[in-house]
Amino acid sequence: MRMQNQRRKKQNTDTLQNRFSAVLMPIALAVLFFGGLRFSEPVSKLAFVSASLQMPQGSVQVLKNDLQTAAQKPVSDTAGEAVTPIQPKVEPEQVERNDITDTPQDILDMQRAAETQFANAEKSGNIIEKQYDAANATAVFQNITVRNTTPSHGIDIQSALARPVSLTVVNKAEPTVLIFHTHTTESYEMLNKGWYTANYVTRSDDPDRNMVRVGTALCEELEKMGIGVIHDTQIHDAKYTGAYDRSRESIEKIMREHPSIKVVIDVHRDAIKQSDGTRVKPTAAINGKKAAQIMIIAGCEDGKVTDFPTWEENLTFALRLQEIAETEYPGLMRPILFSARKYNMDITPCSVLLEMGSDSNTLEEAEYSGRLIGTALGKLVSECAEK
Repeated sequence: MRMQNQRRKKQNTDTLQNRFSAVLMPIALAVLFFGGLRFSEPVSKLAFVSASLQMPQGSVQVLKNDLQTAAQKPVSDTAGEAVTPIQPKVEPEQVERNDITDTPQDILDMQRAAETQFANAEKSGNIIEKQYDAANATAVFQNITVRNTTPSHGIDIQSALARPVSLTVVNKAEPTVLIFHTHTTESYEMLNKGWYTANYVTRSDDPDRNMVRVGTALCEELEKMGIGVIHDTQIHDAKYTGAYDRSRESIEKIMREHPSIKVVIDVHRDAIKQSDGTRVKPTAAINGKKAAQIMIIAGCEDGKVTDFPTWEENLTFALRLQEIAETEYPGLMRPILFSARKYNMDITPCSVLLEMGSDSNTLEEAEYSGRLIGTALGKLVSECAEK
């Protein structure tokens, strides 16, 4: 009899608890999903505890996951405007490094916008992909290729590589590399569609779309490797004529302020167009992802080019950078263009100009290549740093 009374009492308690939960749970869930993001943290926590009292453990975890997802979405206020909720603080150890092949979300967003904007664009010409290699070179040594267009100089890659790189880095954490852009507004196609329209212009003042974006990708990889870098994002080509004079002024000013800088890189993009109007995008597949091929320009004293006493040192630096990049990412590099040009490369013996793809590559491809060459440059700087 006593056990029957206890059983009856428990059944009554369970019935009351179930009725209570039946009333409480919808209220708690309503607080969580419709108002929890607006209330203070204690209220949200109380609602969660209330809702989870009668839920199985797996359901509680699902509820937690749903709440975390909801907390990351914009919430509309009473006026209908998007309100971004405050994100919870994430401790550094919880942040995972993105894979080098990941495309930044904002570039994906720009691609989607371009698909809509140019859905009915008129085709002006074709774009073809080409991978430049030893067939386009005049000199080859192992995995290094060079196209020599100088009037007077021959080139012996093996002998040039035998010379040490003129780079000694005492503390690589100090500003060591300067990245800048003489033709800052050069930009890229947004979509990989095999043709181009004259309605889309591959020049932009927007640093998220032009050469600054590619330079930023390069800088980020250097910083991950503990290398101090300065990124000059000034627009030097608002007027095309005189751009190299203006960028030289910027370089000299920055180097006076940061005398530890040893490496100076001018980041551009090429433009390749055939006589029939077809444009060419230099492309390679790296880690299964399309990358814009990169061409290093190394200059020298020859003909009308004078006052460039360190050109042989610059050439050795360029060849070593090419060697590392091609070893790490075979196919990434076009043959080095060795030509009678100076392009401000006389400022340091470790200066080169980089052509990051062409105007027919996509921003996604060029940004990816910025990260790849950034890791190669970082390895070169690190091997020249004092241990």
